[in-house]
Amino acid sequence: MKYIESESNASLKQWKKLHTKKEREKTRTYLLEGPHLIEEAISSGAKLQHVVVEENFEIKEEWLKEKFTLWTVPAKLMKQLSETEKPQGIIAVCEMMETQENILTEHGRFLLIDGVQDPGNLGTIIRTADSAGLDGVFLGEGTADLYNGKTVRSTQGSLFHLPIVKADLKTVIEMCKKFEVPILSSSLSDAVDMREIPEMKGFALIVGNEGQGVRQSLQNESTMNVKIPIFGQAESLNVSVATGILLYELQRKR
Repeated sequence: MKYIESESNASLKQWKKLHTKKEREKTRTYLLEGPHLIEEAISSGAKLQHVVVEENFEIKEEWLKEKFTLWTVPAKLMKQLSETEKPQGIIAVCEMMETQENILTEHGRFLLIDGVQDPGNLGTIIRTADSAGLDGVFLGEGTADLYNGKTVRSTQGSLFHLPIVKADLKTVIEMCKKFEVPILSSSLSDAVDMREIPEMKGFALIVGNEGQGVRQSLQNESTMNVKIPIFGQAESLNVSVATGILLYELQRKR
């Protein structure tokens, strides 16, 4: 175990840089905060380079079998490294996962995310996709960074449970058509009520930007546009809530 006392420590400075997307992409590493996420990472086989614990934090004995460097810091330095108001006493530097782009299969169930910009929404959507038993998630242009701290925390570990691929959604749609996977685009207009969606063995659901929705060019390539009925006076639903409703309805129809 190594001990860091000074905020001028080179390793600490480097880890703090991982709060930025530029440094995460440069080093292909990111921060995991809290025992739950770290346990999920270890269970899934993700590679941890460093684990940083606050003084007096009791780390699980079985974690020490992993090949990472263990560091201890005082509370004031943990607070600097943490991105939350109340640090949980443990942070890890984790290597990004390498996912094959060719994850599409016949009768598969996939989610295509088009320009969802809020990291909390993205993380919640990934967690929902995991809960709904999907086979993979594609992140399109303009979508928040998967390894943003808020995104990672919002997934609650689900980013380790299913393939997540950054991709050109038009290319993904072309591949879906080759595999004869129906493509459904969430939309508020010119759309089929979700209760009228026919039974289907597999699907690719596209959900879109919080303000603009799914791009028209992607809607034009879809098998059908679908909508959630609104019974009250709200104009629309939050994208993560809408995604959950649609995914579970599609699973029910499957």
